Amino acid sequence: MILPPSFYQRADVLTIARELLGKVIVTRFNGIITSAMITETEAYAGAPDRASHAFGNRRTTRTEVMYATGGVAYVYLCYGIHHLFNVVTNAGDIPHAVLVRAVEPLEGIEDMLLRRGRHMVTPQLTAGPGALSVALGIHTSHTGTSLQGPEITIEDRGIKVRPKNIVATPRIGVAYAQEDALLPYRFYISGNAFVSKGKYLTEL
Repeated sequence: MILPPSFYQRADVLTIARELLGKVIVTRFNGIITSAMITETEAYAGAPDRASHAFGNRRTTRTEVMYATGGVAYVYLCYGIHHLFNVVTNAGDIPHAVLVRAVEPLEGIEDMLLRRGRHMVTPQLTAGPGALSVALGIHTSHTGTSLQGPEITIEDRGIKVRPKNIVATPRIGVAYAQEDALLPYRFYISGNAFVSKGKYLTEL
């Protein structure tokens, strides 16, 4: 079942970030279908969150999509290299978003390997926000794309992640956010190999 718009349009971005764990991203580009289970997310709480691109209600050409009604993609370029996939949440004009940091491959794995220039499946294939976007074919050109499809959807396939198996930590790569860098807004599935290895506060 494709997650309905109401899933994204709730007010609590932390709840959404947690509940995205175990959900499945499906991409359909040029006849190629790939899918992967979300294993790691980070929540960004808009205007009061110093780690958010929309801190202080900042509005730029890049971040304007964050002010859309929840349920669209926000894909931005990091370090001029990595295309990072985020889910816009909450009501219109409230710029909350969830960064998807890692996924576990499910379908279209041969295409993922080809896109990543790899020959075998290891966690490095999709464990990291830049890596997963390449593997799934997601690009900055997809920013603003509806998550109702047809190109990008997120589905509930009945995969249950128990609360006791969800780990919360500070986010990665946001040392500039001062005290907000310490907030436990990163969530991942305990024991899953497909989780990024970045160090808190210092690495992407």
